Amino acid sequence: MDRFKQAYDQYRNQTNVNEISEENETNSNPNQEKIIAVRKNEDGDLIAFQTESGRELDYLEALSEAKAGKLAHVDVFHKYGRDILRSEPDGISENNLNELPGF
Repeated sequence: MDRFKQAYDQYRNQTNVNEISEENETNSNPNQEKIIAVRKNEDGDLIAFQTESGRELDYLEALSEAKAGKLAHVDVFHKYGRDILRSEPDGISENNLNELPGF
């Protein structure tokens, strides 16, 4: 099993996670990286992310970086008993994480 699937499975099994604060909203920050590609599992769930610098982040790494304000144009919200990474809602479907190319 590759590290991305393992990390995603670990994320899916989480039941005790901390709530995020509203102060972590993403603003235009030159120190933030943009996600340019994604990897999905056989169910179509996003399990890994590639940044514009070429870094490959598993789901837990991406959540951590998004919470720290290091990733541009993504939000973290709490649902289903865990934190979930999503694109900022801007009305443009082409830049949604689910619509990005695979890597």
